[in-house]
Amino acid sequence: MDIVFSYQKLYRFTYSVFKAMGCSDDDAATATTVLLSADVRGVDSHGVARLSGYVRLWQAKRINATPNIQVIHETPSTAVVDGDAGLGLVVAPFAVQIAVEKAKKVGTGWVSVRNSNHFGIAGYHAMKALEHDMIGMAMTNASALVAPTFSIERMLGTNPIAVAIPAGEEPPFVADFATTTAANGKLEILQRKEADAPLGWVQDAAGAPTTDASILKKGGAMLPLGSDREHGSHKGYALGSIVDIFSAVLSGASYGPWAPPFPAYVPMPQNMPGKGLGHFFGAMRIDAFRPAEEFKKHMDNWIQRFRNAKPADGYDKVLIPGDPEREMEAIRMSEGIPIVQSVVEDLKKVGETMGVEW
Repeated sequence: MDIVFSYQKLYRFTYSVFKAMGCSDDDAATATTVLLSADVRGVDSHGVARLSGYVRLWQAKRINATPNIQVIHETPSTAVVDGDAGLGLVVAPFAVQIAVEKAKKVGTGWVSVRNSNHFGIAGYHAMKALEHDMIGMAMTNASALVAPTFSIERMLGTNPIAVAIPAGEEPPFVADFATTTAANGKLEILQRKEADAPLGWVQDAAGAPTTDASILKKGGAMLPLGSDREHGSHKGYALGSIVDIFSAVLSGASYGPWAPPFPAYVPMPQNMPGKGLGHFFGAMRIDAFRPAEEFKKHMDNWIQRFRNAKPADGYDKVLIPGDPEREMEAIRMSEGIPIVQSVVEDLKKVGETMGVEW
């Protein structure tokens, strides 16, 4: 049974845990805001349920709570950021701000990041550009859990892509999706509920389809978007590869099967070719292409036309990317955030470990 907590209570607890790790006040606040943005938007797999994972990475000395984040290479429109093994929840906002500042000056800003960690939901980082009448992009590589089309070997992460586009009267268009059939966090949720995974999410160690939500612990793998070749898994494989290359090969992070695993108990890969996880961010000033108000007027028109598309039988309406998360945020900020019992127990243990009252 889920237990409902207010955003404020979860914020105070999470902030205190990051402070106990040694984060500065500002970094703890940033990390908490980014992490909880997942819970309020209904992406329960990437919110407080991940907090214990960050703590374990810190205990394993794989997260630096006081990083010296710095730009190691740049041009007027591009930069490479070294996160100094900091929390991705802190490193990513630093890099996004650089992308935004460059876009203010020259129209677009592109920043790749190395030596970072898991950065929460990609959508949060892409949406930061909206505040500046800009289009935002965010992507990251991740633990190698995904088998490429025709393979049984885990080579890629769930490698999400997020794009946020401002509108005028309408809410912004926000697409935030994994390049796998489902995010790993959704498998973790099914495991907590002792439920099966839908067919097409995962395969077993021999490459056969399975509904076992715990199959990754038995040598299985997640599947690229499309699930199999006949349903277009080669396209999901290509998308995940693009994210891996932009985020890691371009920045100097470790890529493919060498990406650092999120679970602290999983050994680090041998002969890693780069430093930490990698991210990639973009910010594009709309008026670098056409007047912003003119663009947003046409975005309103685009959104309204798609929203009013005739729905298929059994469906009430056509959704615009970002609609479900925006509606969920309004509900959860007023009514509270439901947390499954197993996560509550996990958070209690985190509190005990870190000396923070639950």
